[in-house]
Amino acid sequence: MVNVPEGLRYTSDHEWAKVEGNRARIGITDHAQNELTDVVYVELPKVGAAVRRGEALGVVESVKAVSEIYAPVSGQVIEVNAALEDRPETVNKDPYENGWIVVLEVSDPGELGGLMDAAAYRRHIGA
Repeated sequence: MVNVPEGLRYTSDHEWAKVEGNRARIGITDHAQNELTDVVYVELPKVGAAVRRGEALGVVESVKAVSEIYAPVSGQVIEVNAALEDRPETVNKDPYENGWIVVLEVSDPGELGGLMDAAAYRRHIGA
């Protein structure tokens, strides 16, 4: 059973965003990590980098595939999960808590309205 927590926002590219004020904590969904299988490397963006919605934030590499991580909203990178450099498998074990990838300061809160809620994402993945 795929885990799709309530209270998060989701993209069609399988990223999630936990909105906390003007910040969004971002990672890949449980569905995405299941599809990738064993994650062996996570390329993180630089703190301070500005990104636009839909642009690549980084890369997740598994034994099966390499997949870009796309920004669900525009903003500035204010924090990265450096623990993933030594333990990328955390993305598989705990994608919504310890396996988060980046925190953005959201520059256009209106973009959040274009993201799916949990029910819509479940329908999107057929869960």
